[in-house]
Amino acid sequence: MVNKKVQSVEPNVADKVNGWLKDYAVDYKLEQQRFENSELDEALSEYESKGGGKGGNRPDVKILKNNRWPILIEYKGYKGKLEKLDPSGKIENLTPKNEPHYKNIKDYAVNGAVHYANAILHYTTYEDVIAIGVTGYKDSSGELQLEIGVYLVSKKNLGAGQEIDKYSDLSFLADENFDDFIQKVKELQLSQDEIDRIKQARENEIETSLVRLNNDIYQNEKGISENDRVYLVAASIIATLGVPGKVEPLEKSDLKSSSEKRYRDGDIILGKIKNFLDAKDIPESKRDLISRTLENTLTSEKINAVHNGETQLKRIFSKIYDDLGIYYKIGLSTDFTGKLFNEMYSWLGFTQDKLNDVVLTPSYVATLLSRLARVDKDSYVWDFATGSAGLLVAAMNEMIDDAHKKIKSPAELHQKIAHIKAEQLLGLEILDNIYMLAVLNMIMMGDGSSKLLNQDSLSFEGKYGDSGDTFAATAFVLNPPYSAEGNGMIFVKNALNLMQKGYAAVIVQSSAGSGKAKNINTAILEKHSLLASIKMPIDLFLGKSSVQTHIYVFKVGEAHQAEDTVRFINFSDDGYTRANRRKSRSNVNLRDTNNAKGRYQEVVDLVRYGRKKLKLLSTQDFYEGTIDPLSGADWNQLVPADVRPNLTDFKKTVGDYLAWEVGNILSKNNTREEKFDEVDKLLKKKLHSVEWKEFFVRDLFSIETSKKRINANTVKVNESEGHPYIVRTSLNNGRKGFIEYDEDFLNPGNTISFGQDTATIFYQKDPYFTGDKIKILIPKFNEFGAENAQFFIAALNRSFQLFEWGSSRFSVETLENQKVFLPCRDSEIDFDFMVEYIAELEAEKIAELEAYVIAAGLN
Repeated sequence: MVNKKVQSVEPNVADKVNGWLKDYAVDYKLEQQRFENSELDEALSEYESKGGGKGGNRPDVKILKNNRWPILIEYKGYKGKLEKLDPSGKIENLTPKNEPHYKNIKDYAVNGAVHYANAILHYTTYEDVIAIGVTGYKDSSGELQLEIGVYLVSKKNLGAGQEIDKYSDLSFLADENFDDFIQKVKELQLSQDEIDRIKQARENEIETSLVRLNNDIYQNEKGISENDRVYLVAASIIATLGVPGKVEPLEKSDLKSSSEKRYRDGDIILGKIKNFLDAKDIPESKRDLISRTLENTLTSEKINAVHNGETQLKRIFSKIYDDLGIYYKIGLSTDFTGKLFNEMYSWLGFTQDKLNDVVLTPSYVATLLSRLARVDKDSYVWDFATGSAGLLVAAMNEMIDDAHKKIKSPAELHQKIAHIKAEQLLGLEILDNIYMLAVLNMIMMGDGSSKLLNQDSLSFEGKYGDSGDTFAATAFVLNPPYSAEGNGMIFVKNALNLMQKGYAAVIVQSSAGSGKAKNINTAILEKHSLLASIKMPIDLFLGKSSVQTHIYVFKVGEAHQAEDTVRFINFSDDGYTRANRRKSRSNVNLRDTNNAKGRYQEVVDLVRYGRKKLKLLSTQDFYEGTIDPLSGADWNQLVPADVRPNLTDFKKTVGDYLAWEVGNILSKNNTREEKFDEVDKLLKKKLHSVEWKEFFVRDLFSIETSKKRINANTVKVNESEGHPYIVRTSLNNGRKGFIEYDEDFLNPGNTISFGQDTATIFYQKDPYFTGDKIKILIPKFNEFGAENAQFFIAALNRSFQLFEWGSSRFSVETLENQKVFLPCRDSEIDFDFMVEYIAELEAEKIAELEAYVIAAGLN
């Protein structure tokens, strides 16, 4: 079907595309007739009804032949409107706020096609869509010039879109070329870096969707408790997953808002969930628990009551489906659930202490723990404080990856993966609502039969099920509740004592290793040995908790000896830069700024193989030493430092004291000689005798934003190498130190640096880099320089003295409109007076210093 609205953009381009379709797609007319009421048309209509199509006109859509490949074609009649890419070369369909970039979607052909292709992934069962953008214009000779962009939008590229190849027409759709084209589509691959980048972008979208969903339900759906909100999300997701060939995913249209008994919306959702659990062979006890937990919420009278032809349950289900469906439809499993659970924790209304007890372990830390515990395809892994099951999911992924590497028989591999999921994972979680999230997580990862137990870990004896089977654990991973005994080390002791062999990696509050858990620690070392102690970044759990943490790695079943080597690693710089996003409770902006992936792998190698693997971390970050097995409070060691004072230490100490003493004496008027008082009188008299005039700052300086505001966390600051690095400090002329950076971002010298929130104003003689919120005041007159800069700064400081520190009023507009008083002669700025006055002040200060030296009896 050719969309008539799109044709009106540029008839010449539309005619050309239609001609190609008739030439190359032999079943085009047949598909025209079929498309009017097809599921694709319904899907796009559904998408548009939710505001998803407001970016522009709907593309032409067709299903090609029996291969069932949806193909979307959008065309524009303008030069340069084929596609808009982001700096990484991907289709830019998101704004910096992680919302749809409707201007790009509307203005660029490929962007529009990719946008609607995501709707197909969301609202249908298709996993691959071809998105084609065409743009054209007439050149000076009247010839039509065309450009084509051909992209795959699929589950495997998370809906981001991959360019398939360069084409000059649509002949790749012809019968004789189509198979080769599809083969090329199937061979498309993304690098791991590209996948990680797309996942990060999708994660950012998820947070926006989750916050919007939570606020929507909270504000507009009355009477829904925090627990009900979580259970409704879990129920809606399970009901819409489906099982191929066995259980159809629940659609919004399946909910009829009927008041008939056993046919209410809640009955339908619950029935779909039970069918799903049966088809997935979920153990009976777990099936019953899930059904029982969700039933109370789904079958309540209030949520199933029909008002204006619709139940509250259907309305909420529709919101969840529309906001979240795309993420698990495209297979964004681990990353999706991680974001989902982190956000839903905030819905549960924990106290602050309890909230810190259920902090989600970042996925990359979960993977680190699994690798430190030496997890492989044959491991049996357990977690005694499962939370959302993030650690078990990470371990499962490591086990399956290892199986793929080592097992070459497809049949054997399939059997092994099933065994890993069903038999080789066990988790315990005591909180009912968190336990439900863990179950949901494992279900979404394609597993529902793993051993997740709703039990108290401290009374667990290692047996599970009615038959009392023993779980032969060989790997233990844990992020315990820090409020438990010994900051959670009691869980470690219990778990290790139930194991016969293997390794363990736990992340706990650092005080557990420096005295808070000394009795538990010494008891652990009577049977097991400490292999490594790893100090983690202080901001690892930024946005949730601010505690310092360590990872401790153990070998099971070997008592620790006094001479055993322990590897101490300072991993405070893990290569990631973290920052809280504004107006966000749960999301942290995480950027790999210093080869984070390489650093995490190096930590694993250092723990296992020792110093010979030291490459990215410095020699000051790695130390091999010993602990006292009877202490339990010496687990957090760093590289021993030489504490003997040297000449530099003495010079600094003496210099600091003399600087203070000089300043102290000079600040006391009663110690000054009379001749200096006379100089002051003359200087004051000069200020009173000169003509003064007000000037706007905007007339004296142009106020520029720094060419690049460099975060101190992303650069290495030193004492002399590179160019000055100016920040919002009141010390050392605003200089934090020196950095080596791209000189294209240097700000000009002979300017004034202005700390925008602090009113710290300094003259900068040489070119410099800046930190955050530094404005550059560039003089509009040639007479400005080092000789008179201090006069201008004194005048500016006086002008801004009534502003409070951190004032939000320090905007560019405020700076430009501020007035300063300057000396004048004949209504013009008297630059000569400024230079002479500053010179006299400097001479007085030098004379005072000389007088002090003489008075102190110094040479």
